[in-house]
Amino acid sequence: MTETFAPLGVLETVRAVAAGTLDPRSSVAAAAARARACEPAVGAFTHLAALDAAADPGAGPLAGIAVAVKDLIDTAGMPTTYGSAIFADHVPAEDAAVVKRLKALSAVLVGKTVTTEFAWRHPAGTRNPWNVGHTPGGSSSGSAAAVASGAAHVALGTQTLGSVLRPAAYCGVVGLKASFGAVPRAGVHPLSQSLDHVGLFARTVDDAALVLSLIAEGDGGLAFPPFGVPPEGLAPFPKPRIGLLAGPEWELLEAPQREVLRQAAGVFAAAGALVEEIALPPAFQRLGEISATLCSAEGAYNLGPLTDRFPDKASERVKALVEAGRAVPATAYVAACHDRLALRATLPAALAGFDVLLTAPAFGEAPEGLGNTGDPALCVPWTTLGVPAVALPAGTGPKGLPLGIQLVAPFGEDLKLLRIAKACELALGRPVAVAPAA
Repeated sequence: MTETFAPLGVLETVRAVAAGTLDPRSSVAAAAARARACEPAVGAFTHLAALDAAADPGAGPLAGIAVAVKDLIDTAGMPTTYGSAIFADHVPAEDAAVVKRLKALSAVLVGKTVTTEFAWRHPAGTRNPWNVGHTPGGSSSGSAAAVASGAAHVALGTQTLGSVLRPAAYCGVVGLKASFGAVPRAGVHPLSQSLDHVGLFARTVDDAALVLSLIAEGDGGLAFPPFGVPPEGLAPFPKPRIGLLAGPEWELLEAPQREVLRQAAGVFAAAGALVEEIALPPAFQRLGEISATLCSAEGAYNLGPLTDRFPDKASERVKALVEAGRAVPATAYVAACHDRLALRATLPAALAGFDVLLTAPAFGEAPEGLGNTGDPALCVPWTTLGVPAVALPAGTGPKGLPLGIQLVAPFGEDLKLLRIAKACELALGRPVAVAPAA
């Protein structure tokens, strides 16, 4: 393992395989070798697949792509523990819907990645590949670290509060949480039905966009608008109107994170975007409270029977979530369900004159140590609304760790968001970096 390791991205790999200049088996084998090399330092995986070098990977549109899958997501014949001692020996008989889809596209699973317990807050052992003394974030800890260290072209994660966008920012990769219901959740262990999303980690916007375009099938009756990504990548959105969110959280950002946001806004304006400060109506400040009500009540429903049956195998943090959820009045839960959708419907009007919001995905660099995966508060509003959001690498903090930005669009405007994110990525001009993980 060396610091010069430079794997191809998803789109580059797909083009090379289609042109006959890259053997898809060798592409996957290289990622798997990188995963094995990184594991002693990073600990991104709970299980590495035993790949058959002679197996025919198929000729689907993702041939040659190595995928890492969060251990919250079922994989047939492969251990899936949900980060819990309760399921230490669990091996599902059937793949989750999104895994079936990836396999049908000829992607190859290189392994299962570490998740916090049931995607809640009990920390796991994965380390940040840029500095192993720091957290990679959570709950999709291993998926973010795997992509950042080059052990997979793309990884699946989940986000209930901030579990894709925040780890992506901490690990210096692209994180994508599509509109609620865009990616099917069948076979994904639930934490909160109203908030759970399946998300993606990749190294570029085009890579994340291509995979989303192929796996977005809709969930629960949602008709997700289909789109395609051409071989040359998405066309950048011209002259986007970007609202720099100047809410009460602004002063809570660490100074380097504020500066990265300011610098990014200046770069985008210089590239032709309209960038102005925006404040959302006061009602949107209730989204944290709404999220807490939904997550605790639904968390109690989903995890309470398990903690009751196996109290010695559940962490105190999960037990506390269940206890809090069981105390939520039914009227408060029903009101939270209603208010979440009502605020989602009003977001386009609140954004009048702007295409996207620009904000931070985290308060600063990844915290030191593994006892805390970071604060998800800056991602919670957009997860609660179920609107699409993207995290982009945008700078480096004083400790040498990545800092990111977050772009948010109204519900269903995923393609527009991705095209704007592509324009912002080009304007930032940052080279794709792979962590040394040594």
